[in-house]
Amino acid sequence: MPEVRALLPFLIPLAAAEFVLLGYTLFHIMTHRSYKRGSRGLWIAVTLIGMQFIGPVLYFLLGKEDS
Repeated sequence: MPEVRALLPFLIPLAAAEFVLLGYTLFHIMTHRSYKRGSRGLWIAVTLIGMQFIGPVLYFLLGKEDS
């Protein structure tokens, strides 16, 4: 267990950043009507299934409509 305690200063900010990015991505998906590719349901699923940075990053790279 001492190994985990040594990693906590790195893991806590990383987890916080992950949840902030997830929250912002879901907020963005829910407040916009059009997407470059896919639908709202698709992007919610991709974001939640790929929660560990991958889903939100994919949305902002491939799904977010430029406005």
